[in-house]
Amino acid sequence: MPEFLRTQVMVILPEALLAVFAMAVLLLDLVIKRKGVLAFFTVVAAVCGFFALSGTGGAGSAWGGMFIADGYSLFFKLIFLASLVLSVLVSSRYLIVEGINHGEYYALMLFATIGMMVMASAGDLITLYLGLELMSLCLYVLSGFIRGSVRSNEAAIKYFMLGSFASALLLFGISLTYGLTGTTAIGGVARYIGAHGLAGDPVLLFATVLYVSAFGFKIAAVPFHMWAPDVYEGAPTPVTAFMSVGPKAAGFAVIGRVLLVALSQMSFEWTGLVIALSIMSMAVGNILAISQTNIKRMLAYSSIAHAGYALLGVIALSPEGLSSTLSYLFIYAFMNIGAFTVVTLLRTEGVKAEDLKEYVGLSKTHPFLAALMLIFMFSLTGIPPTAGFIGKFYLFSAAVKAGYTWLAVVAVVMSAISAYFYLRVVMYMYMREPEGELKLERSFGAQFVLGLTALAVLVIGIMPAGLVDLARTAIAGFRG
Repeated sequence: MPEFLRTQVMVILPEALLAVFAMAVLLLDLVIKRKGVLAFFTVVAAVCGFFALSGTGGAGSAWGGMFIADGYSLFFKLIFLASLVLSVLVSSRYLIVEGINHGEYYALMLFATIGMMVMASAGDLITLYLGLELMSLCLYVLSGFIRGSVRSNEAAIKYFMLGSFASALLLFGISLTYGLTGTTAIGGVARYIGAHGLAGDPVLLFATVLYVSAFGFKIAAVPFHMWAPDVYEGAPTPVTAFMSVGPKAAGFAVIGRVLLVALSQMSFEWTGLVIALSIMSMAVGNILAISQTNIKRMLAYSSIAHAGYALLGVIALSPEGLSSTLSYLFIYAFMNIGAFTVVTLLRTEGVKAEDLKEYVGLSKTHPFLAALMLIFMFSLTGIPPTAGFIGKFYLFSAAVKAGYTWLAVVAVVMSAISAYFYLRVVMYMYMREPEGELKLERSFGAQFVLGLTALAVLVIGIMPAGLVDLARTAIAGFRG
């Protein structure tokens, strides 16, 4: 095989493998009655994707730079594949309980992951849009996968309607950028702006506002967060766990590509917008979470607040800031999926385990499960020695070093407010007597995910150097 062709193949190998597996899942679904086999097949697909990634770190680009394989995209793809594996392992028993154990579920999860991976490797605005739409369309269907549930149907409709609006904003921004610069290449846009001094152009400024709005929707930042609480509550819990991590990380991946590369010379203009999004997300997310009694809605508002924290690294406009955002997203994947896994394990026929009252006295009836939930709540709060503390520490430090000490203080205050609703869960579990015993839906996959995520949260919290170095290495190879 010619060297040029070999390079092109290696660049897209992980995505191509997952696409083959996804189509194979659809075909196998026709002949296999035990859907657990398809779950295993999906995990195998993700593992193959992990191995394929090891050969693409320095492979370069394909199709004239429209698709990029670098350390930056590699880091995000690790998050996507990890969230896929963890979510699928949690799903198998849950789907049976809900009566939605259909093979297309796993194919949709794979296709959504491919979309995220394409977004992370996008070297062109058109590639970015294609990846975003592939991811979004799959998530719309997955959100409404409990077809007999009004809540699930409502979640899918709301997500689709608002998601379509966000896609339209992105397309409008891309069209304005192309009309002004004559290119959709991310690096090409940056070069054109620099060469022609368009940093203050009103048309480009309007396009920037459209980009920030579209990406704000994908990461559920205020005021583009309206869909999140209802979708998180109505979607199947493993899907909620998946979409709270993967799409959010994908949104940050394209924020890095577009804002920090294509519009890097417009940083003065867009920094103010992102600061406003960060403050509003932290404030609205944490304050509204206080009044929630449904744990999935609480974690939805929590997710909004965490998007605000992660934006601090983007605002810092430094390699340290961006690497701290990457580290935080990696940590967030484990602590958030871990929390949703606890909810999934408690979901049995007739018991949704979503109301906080159902967690009363959990430490007495299921002490090990309560202890793990405590670890996840502590980490989401940012209490040492958990990974959540380390993630916030690096984010806040990056903001201070960039001259945004006041913004870091706001983030610390908002983090302190979040302790109320996170530790309220702990209080319900440990400081009240149980009113009855909740039964667990025993699942090896879910129990494995619980152990792995809790271990990751503790190990990264105690020994963060490996993750921090990995994130810094990813940023060292960052390019548009």
